[in-house]
Amino acid sequence: MRKTSALLKTSIVATFAWLALSRISALSQSAPIGSDARAREIIQTLKLELLPRESGYLGIIGSSAQKVPVDGRALAVQSQNYYMLTKQLPINYLHWLASDDTHILIEGGPVDYYIFHPDGRAEVQTLGMDLAHNQRPIIAVPGGCWKALRLHKGSKYALMANTLSPEFTPDRVTIGAGPDFLKQFSGATPWAQPAFLREIIGPNWKP
Repeated sequence: MRKTSALLKTSIVATFAWLALSRISALSQSAPIGSDARAREIIQTLKLELLPRESGYLGIIGSSAQKVPVDGRALAVQSQNYYMLTKQLPINYLHWLASDDTHILIEGGPVDYYIFHPDGRAEVQTLGMDLAHNQRPIIAVPGGCWKALRLHKGSKYALMANTLSPEFTPDRVTIGAGPDFLKQFSGATPWAQPAFLREIIGPNWKP
């Protein structure tokens, strides 16, 4: 049963990635790809809106019709969004999600993903197309992890599609952290120093 569920998730993610890429390829391209004007064009065309607290731009696409039982209720197997960072809003601030979260790069980037695991490990992965330098066009973050995203300096924007499995619900996300988070993850890896951790928590610091 678990293997079937995993295959179902993989199939849904692959189908969604194809649909997302097909739709974005149909966008008008009156502005050059990689430009500030192109970023504005994407935001307008896809009707992306500012995402409070986490920052960035969000466009909700929908959710799957298939359901799974989660804590006594039925949730969609997956929900899907567009998400975008720009040079004006380059950070997706630290948050925790109960769901598996898969991000697919559509245009722009690269973007660093800072991932903090329940066992105290911390890692950084880069969403991008420079495969020779260990960037990848898809990053999957397991449920139960903290994460923050940061657009590379010099990049104008990054448009992504993300899928949450099971679907996103407001009671299964935590935005921001405080001293306990710093105590757990400071020094977990060379870049995980207190000043940097405070930076990616941003305005959502919880004293």
